[in-house]
Amino acid sequence: MRAIVCNAYGPPEDLVLADVADPVPGPGQVLVRVHAAAVNFPDVLFVAGKYQIRIPPPFTPGNEVAGEVVATGQGAAFTPGQRVFGTTFGAFAELVLLDEATAALVPDGVDFGSAAAFGVTYRTAYHALRSVAQVAAGDWVVVLGAAGGVGLAAVDLAVALGARVLAAASSPEKLQLCRERGAQATVDYDTEDLKLRIRELTGDNARVVLDPVGGSYAEPALRGLARGGMFVTLGYAAGAIPAIPLNLILLKDITVRGMEIRTFMGDYPEECARDLAELSELFADGRIRPYIGARFPLAQTAAALRYVADRKVLGKVIIDVT
Repeated sequence: MRAIVCNAYGPPEDLVLADVADPVPGPGQVLVRVHAAAVNFPDVLFVAGKYQIRIPPPFTPGNEVAGEVVATGQGAAFTPGQRVFGTTFGAFAELVLLDEATAALVPDGVDFGSAAAFGVTYRTAYHALRSVAQVAAGDWVVVLGAAGGVGLAAVDLAVALGARVLAAASSPEKLQLCRERGAQATVDYDTEDLKLRIRELTGDNARVVLDPVGGSYAEPALRGLARGGMFVTLGYAAGAIPAIPLNLILLKDITVRGMEIRTFMGDYPEECARDLAELSELFADGRIRPYIGARFPLAQTAAALRYVADRKVLGKVIIDVT
């Protein structure tokens, strides 16, 4: 099969398309012919060797896929021909293995691209909103990087939960998309005073900030929170991990929480199970659908990762494999 291979840590442009051995499913695994794979910012970090977990090269990056079952290992409760989606490692390839526990049937009426784009970003956003911040109807939720993968998922889901969304992003095009997805207010944090605009637009009543961006945007967003609010850090797409003055937390009685999708299931199994059941229902019923802003063929995976790394993406980027 063909697969994208990272032979050494570095920029996306160093990735190569190579012929590698077909994987063989073991007990409880399914072999999937990949139709679509989704790109996430951590893919860029994995390739660069800058993620929290380092995978020794050579390896195939990517972890969100949707496709068709072609073979099953012993005990796997799927059959060839079924459409499935899930998370794994090595998604940017023509064939991939999914563990039974991480695979699910693609709902009727959902295309492979939407299924591949759904898992990581929507789970991250929903856990952050539902379990960490415990967002309620009517709450003002500020979303940084609101036109990106996690950000736009957070906009969609906060609206579905009945919250009022202030979307913060870096261009009129991105903010227009956020308004189309239901954001009640928007701010361009590259041209406007983020702290002041959060206070003005929410009536000094912002209860939650979701931040998948970090960098220079984190502190002014935290300063814009209402007294007793919650700041949830989800990642650092801006490339810098911010340092927050602790006196701000003390003086405003702010709660700062972190949420990492990789460890959430083990740390909070009951909340995770509840969230996934609710999220799956929203997806199957058609009440939420990922926005796909760009598509690339497998041979142009490096360009897709560069597109994400340079913060050009609106919503999700998809690799069309077959």
